[in-house]
Amino acid sequence: MNDSQREGKIVAVQLCPGHRKSMLPVEFAEAVEKSGLNGDVHALPDSSRQVLLIEEETLDRYDLIPGQVKENITTRGISLMSLPRGSRLHIGSQVILEITKACSPCSRMDEIRKGLRLELAGKRGMLARIVAGGIVRRGDAIRVAGREA
Repeated sequence: MNDSQREGKIVAVQLCPGHRKSMLPVEFAEAVEKSGLNGDVHALPDSSRQVLLIEEETLDRYDLIPGQVKENITTRGISLMSLPRGSRLHIGSQVILEITKACSPCSRMDEIRKGLRLELAGKRGMLARIVAGGIVRRGDAIRVAGREA
C-alpha cells in the first residue's frame, strides 16, 4: 500500500437503529471503546463486528449510496480492503479502530439488487472493533497507523 492509500477522509457515518431497518445517516457518532457506535444495534461488548467500514469508491463503482450496504463508516481515499487483520485506523484526534476481518456479503445484498452479493465478494468492506473511543464525524481524517503490538 502506498502512502496515498494510507490516508483518507470520512465521507458518511450511519447508525443501524434495529434489525432490518434502514441505516440512519448522522453527522457524528460516539465510538464507545470495546463496544461499538452508541445507538447502533450492532454495538456489542468485545464483538469483532462492532463497526463496518467501506470505501466510497466501491459504492460509486456499483452505483450505491452511503449506508445502502449497511456500513457504519464510509471512507474515501484509503485502501481498506488491503489492510491485514490487526491494522489500526486513527479517526480524527481520538478514535482508534482495529481491523478484525473482511465482511462477507450476505444474501441481503441481493435484496438491494439481484447479483450484488456476488459483485461485492471481496469488496464489501472491513469489520473493526473500537480500541479507543471518541467522536467520529463526517469530514474527519482517517489514517492507517500500523498494527497491534
